[in-house]
Amino acid sequence: MKLIVGLGNPGIEYEKTRHNVGFMVIDQVASKMQIQLNEKKFNGLFFKDQEVIIAKPMTYMNKSGDFVRAIKDYYNISLNDILIVYDDLDLPLGKASIKQKGSSGGHNGMKDIIEKLGSDEIKRIKIGIGREQNVIDYVLGKFSFSDFQIVSKLIESATEAIITFISNDIRFVLNKFTGKIYE
Repeated sequence: MKLIVGLGNPGIEYEKTRHNVGFMVIDQVASKMQIQLNEKKFNGLFFKDQEVIIAKPMTYMNKSGDFVRAIKDYYNISLNDILIVYDDLDLPLGKASIKQKGSSGGHNGMKDIIEKLGSDEIKRIKIGIGREQNVIDYVLGKFSFSDFQIVSKLIESATEAIITFISNDIRFVLNKFTGKIYE
């Protein structure tokens, strides 16, 4: 079984902010698959069938690892079958990256997941949001109209990569989407 988790912060005030790109991707995946995240457990929302769990932690970003660890353990999901999608300040707006492992890159949600799972060998899709001086205000700010047009294309590409991952391994996804997930 695969576990796909989008990172973000719960609450209306965080909707459509740069830091909630992971949630936006998961919402798009759910829409494309015509499913609803209507199960509530482990302080998160998710959809589950025989093949996949599509999920959003309802904790704040820096506590995302608690949810991922709990759902991984409960459903006995292999570390190799987990994919996390989130925003990345170090990628320019309009760029995305698929990685098989790595550090958190300073992302607090990914840092907590790596810590709670005890491994940095976690697959991820990072959506570039660019960087500005005041990082906290920037990541919690909303996209401008033109920036959202750019990010929407990445959300669509990331959605296709995630749907492909559900029934394929990460190497297949990398071969199919590397160089194509970029703006």
